[in-house]
Amino acid sequence: MRLRYLPSPHRDARPASARIDLLVVHAISLPPGQFGGRAIDDLFLGRLDPSAHPYFKGVAKLKVSAHFLINRQGEVTQYVPVMKRAWHAGISRWQGRRGCNDFSVGVELEGDERTPFTKIQYMMLAGLVRTLQTRLIHLRDEAIVGHQHIAPERKWDPGPLFDWSVLRWWLAASAMPPQPLAWPLIWEE
Repeated sequence: MRLRYLPSPHRDARPASARIDLLVVHAISLPPGQFGGRAIDDLFLGRLDPSAHPYFKGVAKLKVSAHFLINRQGEVTQYVPVMKRAWHAGISRWQGRRGCNDFSVGVELEGDERTPFTKIQYMMLAGLVRTLQTRLIHLRDEAIVGHQHIAPERKWDPGPLFDWSVLRWWLAASAMPPQPLAWPLIWEE
């Protein structure tokens, strides 16, 4: 597998004092409950056609992005360089700090609240975490949270079918993945 890089216009600079020490796991499917296709890419690139599906009318104009997407087959797409601020968390708070976009990396998993995530998604997420940790020394395993944890009044994802114990198992596995990913991430532009 390789990394796809599709640069999103929905990003900006992080505050100069930002220390990236949080990873936020999200879930997305467009339209809801459907997997595959390019609608997620189109949303994050600002080119989602509102006439392509009735649901898209309400989200096509949103200016949102994530650093990464891991689809159901484990393929990873990067939209925003790690050192830039992606627009994924919205109004959010973690351990008393507001505005999680400033100090987090956002990872979307293709999924929803009714469908279990795939084994390869957990494996690739763990490998992505290890790769990020090679340069983000403040990103600890215990600072991997769901969108539901930083915006509980607004968000449900990654939801009840995301198995945190499976992710923790992959992160703790010593003889198997997670190894850092074999291909380079985009850190800066």
